[in-house]
Amino acid sequence: MATYLVGSRASNLAKAQVREYLRPLRERLPGVTFTHRVILEGGDKDRKSALSAVSAVSGGSAFSSEQEAALARGDVDVVVHSLKDLPTSNPQGLTLLAPPGREDVRDALCGSTLAGLRKGARVGTGAPRRVAQLLAVRPDLDVVPIRGNVPPRLKKIETMGLDAVVLAVAGLRRLGLDDAIGEVLPLDLFPPSPGQGALGIQVRTDDDSAPLRALLSAVGDAAADAAVRAERALLAELHGGCSVPVGAYGETLPNGELSLAGQVTSLDGRVRVAGTVTGPSAEPEKLGASLATLLIDQGAHAILDEVRAALGSR
Repeated sequence: MATYLVGSRASNLAKAQVREYLRPLRERLPGVTFTHRVILEGGDKDRKSALSAVSAVSGGSAFSSEQEAALARGDVDVVVHSLKDLPTSNPQGLTLLAPPGREDVRDALCGSTLAGLRKGARVGTGAPRRVAQLLAVRPDLDVVPIRGNVPPRLKKIETMGLDAVVLAVAGLRRLGLDDAIGEVLPLDLFPPSPGQGALGIQVRTDDDSAPLRALLSAVGDAAADAAVRAERALLAELHGGCSVPVGAYGETLPNGELSLAGQVTSLDGRVRVAGTVTGPSAEPEKLGASLATLLIDQGAHAILDEVRAALGSR
């Protein structure tokens, strides 16, 4: 009987994502054993420093580098990531499989609604994209940087005297915290991080891993895969990462084509460029590159250069 080790971060959300991913596999493959192993990341050890600083120390990503290293060494056979946390390029010898569908991609405001926030309300989020998008819609807000797992961030409404916090709908739902949602934010004003709501299923590319790749590929969703590949291609073309204010959302249209919307926003919310392109779902990377060109022509690089300079000086 085959046994495979499945790695993830140590948070309750990461564990919930592993359970979500393994449930259909265990039903489909009763003769295969999947054992979960947690791996501590730099972003889990250091919850105070800026994510850009943690990523630099971690060797690439605050939330994936240790897991990727463990996978490359053979300590685990597959890693279940939050796809939005993964860099757009795979380390040599590793690859991503199609995700098994996708949760709600949107952000949620917890503790209030946008219209219900008083002038100068204190809203917590540690993500530059969410900071930029909030200020674009409500420049009067006082955005307070917060870090940590989902439940502790929710508690900061009380412990830090915040009026609201912004979190991913997918994480809240996976943890059974739907009741905490005050308002699901609209996609046209708050497009998500590329890959948000999807699981990043990472495996090795060596011949010995071929049987596992074949097993796991059976639960992949082609539509979700095309969407996230287009989103991540856009981010790669913009030379972005987890710490820049780039939002993107791909979806398959009724006619089978893929639509990709993207947005780049300055940290103060004052400058925003956006666009939408449509093309064959079989060529998601080309679609991402096409939208990147459109946004660059509108000044996306200048916005992102200023963002990187500002984040690097913190």
